Amino acid sequence: MTENERVSLLVEHLREMELPVMAGSLEQLHKSKEFATLDRAGLLEALIGQAYQEKMSKQYESRLKTGNLKGCPQTIDKCIDSADRCYLPTGLTETLSSLNFIKEGLNVCILGPSNSGKSFLAKALGVQACTKYRTAYFHCEEFLEMLVALKVEDYKKFKKKVNYFKKFDLLILDDFLLHTLTDEREVKILFEIMEKRAELLKSTIVCSQREPNSWPSMILNDEVSADSIKGRATKHYTVVIKPQ
Repeated sequence: MTENERVSLLVEHLREMELPVMAGSLEQLHKSKEFATLDRAGLLEALIGQAYQEKMSKQYESRLKTGNLKGCPQTIDKCIDSADRCYLPTGLTETLSSLNFIKEGLNVCILGPSNSGKSFLAKALGVQACTKYRTAYFHCEEFLEMLVALKVEDYKKFKKKVNYFKKFDLLILDDFLLHTLTDEREVKILFEIMEKRAELLKSTIVCSQREPNSWPSMILNDEVSADSIKGRATKHYTVVIKPQ
């Protein structure tokens, strides 16, 4: 077989293997002047690089969509001290931007008054996390109401859904305990998810306007559940955003 025939056959095989990007790269590369000058590593890099980038891009977009973060413009580079707000302790946002806290299974509590930038920071971390990790963003109240409704409707599906959320690499619960939890089922669900995620070393970010010491009064004064939830949420990193 001639070189052209061999390359054509390889292109055909790649397409049969459902690797169209790699097939197109090989076909285009073979027609270029660079083909004869590439060493073996360079050839592999040229073939695999584009396919890899496309796969990672599709995976990233899929994670954004699944995590309710698709279309979010928030970026971590904008979460810096400014004339409008400051982040305490100093330098913590840069530490979190490395995403090592997710790798290590650590939690983050973001505190600050309304419109201080808590959601912006949480979403920025979530968007960045989607480059490597399975991430989900929810408003805490809607999240718990959805699970309670599912529990009433179909317990088997409810348990499956809870197990699904336990395994996300990063779960973000915004507006955490914004209103008092008056349904004992919501308390139990929140307790179970926070507890199990901690056992599995899965990271959770909570954003709250309320000081953690006030959380027990928002959880039916259930001190046992409240202490456990508070302990899990605030155990590792706490960011305080202060308007200037």
